[in-house]
Amino acid sequence: MQHITAPELASWLADETKTPPFLLDVREPREYETCHIPGVVLMPMQTVPARLNELDPDAVIVCICHHGGRSMQVANFLERSGFTQLINLTGGVHAWSQQVDQSMPTY
Repeated sequence: MQHITAPELASWLADETKTPPFLLDVREPREYETCHIPGVVLMPMQTVPARLNELDPDAVIVCICHHGGRSMQVANFLERSGFTQLINLTGGVHAWSQQVDQSMPTY
């Protein structure tokens, strides 16, 4: 598993010459409703094992949560399940709101 900072991810997403990663938000729906990074797919952490077939094992997947802990656990689980291109967003959406989009609500 690799790690990426919020500014690094923002730069990657803004670069039209690069293939964007799959953004997997593993928070709960109420958290997602409060704030989320544009383009994420919501898949709450506890639903990931039952929804593995919805994920492409060959895709680059950036796992996202509030601060980076749950997303790291999900990335570790996906790695054990055969996924190889996993990246954890260090600091999660909280870091995104502080370092990339200060207009994003925080909680």
